[in-house]
Amino acid sequence: MPIRVLPPEIASRIAAGEVVERPASAVKELIENSLDAAADEIRIEVREGGRRLLRVGDNGQGIPAAEVPLAFERHATSKLTSADDLEHIGTLGFRGEALASIASVAQVTLLTRHADEAAGTLARVDGGLWVASEPKGAPAGTTVTVENLFYNVPARLKFLRQPATEAAHIAAMVHRFAMAFPERRFSLLSEGRLAFQSTGTGRLLDVLIKLLGLEAARQLVPVGLEDVGIPEASAAAALPHVHGYVGLPSLHRSNRNQIFLFLNRRPIQDRTLAFAVTEAYRNRLMVGRYPVAVLLIEIDPALVDVNVHPAKAEVRFRDERAVFRAVQKAVHAALVDIAPVAELRHDRLQWQMPDWADRRQALLDAGRPSPFALQPAPGPQATPAGPAEAEAGEHAHSWFSPPEPAPANGHPPAPPQPASPASPQVTSMLPILRVVGQLGTMYIVAEGPDGMVLIDQHAAHERILFEQMMAAQAGLGVAQQTMLEPLVFEPGSLMAGLVAENAEALAAVGFALEPFGGDSWLVRGVPAVFGATDPRRAVEETLEGIADGRDVAGETREAALVAIICKRAAVKAGQVLSMPEMRHLLRQLESCQSPGSCPHGRPTMLMLSAAQLEREFGRHG
Repeated sequence: MPIRVLPPEIASRIAAGEVVERPASAVKELIENSLDAAADEIRIEVREGGRRLLRVGDNGQGIPAAEVPLAFERHATSKLTSADDLEHIGTLGFRGEALASIASVAQVTLLTRHADEAAGTLARVDGGLWVASEPKGAPAGTTVTVENLFYNVPARLKFLRQPATEAAHIAAMVHRFAMAFPERRFSLLSEGRLAFQSTGTGRLLDVLIKLLGLEAARQLVPVGLEDVGIPEASAAAALPHVHGYVGLPSLHRSNRNQIFLFLNRRPIQDRTLAFAVTEAYRNRLMVGRYPVAVLLIEIDPALVDVNVHPAKAEVRFRDERAVFRAVQKAVHAALVDIAPVAELRHDRLQWQMPDWADRRQALLDAGRPSPFALQPAPGPQATPAGPAEAEAGEHAHSWFSPPEPAPANGHPPAPPQPASPASPQVTSMLPILRVVGQLGTMYIVAEGPDGMVLIDQHAAHERILFEQMMAAQAGLGVAQQTMLEPLVFEPGSLMAGLVAENAEALAAVGFALEPFGGDSWLVRGVPAVFGATDPRRAVEETLEGIADGRDVAGETREAALVAIICKRAAVKAGQVLSMPEMRHLLRQLESCQSPGSCPHGRPTMLMLSAAQLEREFGRHG
């Protein structure tokens, strides 16, 4: 094919795809324009996750009537005057692509009035084509209404997620700007309901109380200066200035999603700086847990390049090591000065290569009654084993078929009970196993006729709980632990939307939650598998799991929730188990239909055959 110049409308749509990836991208660009226009009141309205309508209005300086047509031209901006300005960008926007990109893939209405003009201007653009413009009365500021986003780009439209998911991405974007600009007031309306509103007081802590909830906010400690606006002098400083808030070691999450980083008020994604934060928590958090942090980094704009990607979420530092050290040092100083040493929780005992004497004592103690002993889930399979069953379980252990109890008082054992419909009888095709012990407080060591088997105690217990809960759900329902007095749970705006969105599915898997006004909920019950776990923590960890997999299809949502619950309720790696507990866990695993993997697909066991052992020891010629 011959080389040809693309028509302007095709080139515009291609360029728009780099800037407007989803509705949240359009919201981001419009909010940045509002902030650069010195607005201190910004209102965002969303319908159908932004697909049908999204509107961003502000009380900023507005656009002069004569410049309104120019605002929709590509690369038209008021924020750059020469190439030298790219070396020290001090505004959020600078490319001049936002309005042009959005207008090329949507139907856009712009209502604006400059502060120095008596009348405003109403302009309409459809798919990048100018439609009309007329004078219109309006308050000072700008309101941009975007309708039918991607209506002329069906390939992009069909890849959008469900409206609730897209709305969640928009809310997350608004939350980030509210943290970066606590002195500005942000209001988010979703489907006509006020979903979030910041105070605009200038105190970052006020925003974090709204987002994280009061309980979590009480576990935050300040980093750097007190909770005030950005110092003017720091913007010109060569050395990075870091301030914000970080959580005590008692406040942790299952992923890095609540490590929020801002560079000169710009939300950024930087793995290196996120690692600097987690490094400051070394030996303070359990393995697999991550801190909560909101850090605002201020540095001379000449020392950073923000012109890396159209989304402007990635940056390059002239001296990345200096910024890394500044972040790590600031967080570490906050923790050393204020945070207490992390307490060792008995329900999540973690071994870090203990001395052999300490391990020996821990293993000896495992034979005593343990406050964190394995708690079987309610149901027919959770019946405690008798002494005869325990003895049989040690010497003749099968994956699927429970061992027959030894005769008592000379009488033969009772005939086996028929299997329930929820748990069909399956003939065992696996060898019998004998529990030998525990390795590294993580793996159960067992012996079979063909060699040695290592069972991951956490993955195995996940599989057990998952199948028990799914069977219960298909029958009489998931067993619930009802609270004597309801607990007030304040998830904060970051998680409140997840509770409302998944209320029915949460109820189906054993949670009893009731709205209690605002972002608060009453917790009246939790799934019984959580045992003695703090109910508030049980709800928090389940919501964290939902946040990790919020795009789960509706028909599998309840099964996904069960998997999330089981992951958090199962016995943990690092938990010492007694011999009876290990035998009981393997007896439960043998009745599972899929004992070879946990609900997330991770293997529950590995085998080292006798032939392999013989080869390793040189017994074969």
